[in-house]
Amino acid sequence: CMRWRHQPSLLLRAARQSIGTQAGGLRAEKPGDNSKDVSVQRALNEETLVSAAQKVKEAGRDFTYFIVVLVGIGVTGGLFYVIFKELFSSSSPNKIYGDALEKCRSHPEIIGFFGDSIKGYGEATRRGRRQHVSHIEYIKDGLKHMRLKFYIEGTESGKQGTVHVEVKENLETGRFEVRYIFVDVETYPRRTIVIEDNR
Repeated sequence: CMRWRHQPSLLLRAARQSIGTQAGGLRAEKPGDNSKDVSVQRALNEETLVSAAQKVKEAGRDFTYFIVVLVGIGVTGGLFYVIFKELFSSSSPNKIYGDALEKCRSHPEIIGFFGDSIKGYGEATRRGRRQHVSHIEYIKDGLKHMRLKFYIEGTESGKQGTVHVEVKENLETGRFEVRYIFVDVETYPRRTIVIEDNR
């Protein structure tokens, strides 16, 4: 009878020890030692959370840099396109202005009246710069037309002229062709010098 009473207590004690050593691979020691294991586990969990947050933050920063670079490439490409179109396209106002000015410079009547070294310039801006060439684009009979107006002067002091240009799109070539170029002389004696007339 005495043996039977002591055996269950021995069995319970042995079971408790085996459960204590198997739980998480920790040894069954004093109650104060378990708090160290919990704090180590908690520190590891916090490190994992911090490193994950840092990774998310770095990924967000990298994505932001990527977007900024893409926007920069897009803006640069747009600027190059506009510059190329303005300088080299046959349909740009600046190209038509340049061609008309060259025809004015080589015309003998213009040289005789205004002198050599003929300069061309556009409307004055608010800052006083005379670079803006006034132009109007319109469609007539299904074809694109453009009219330009700019000013010329030469070495003869006090003499100034207003150049009027109109071009029309050629459907076969896709380029603009001159309809007319004439110069209104602003000083006395007032007159109109026709450079080219294809109307």
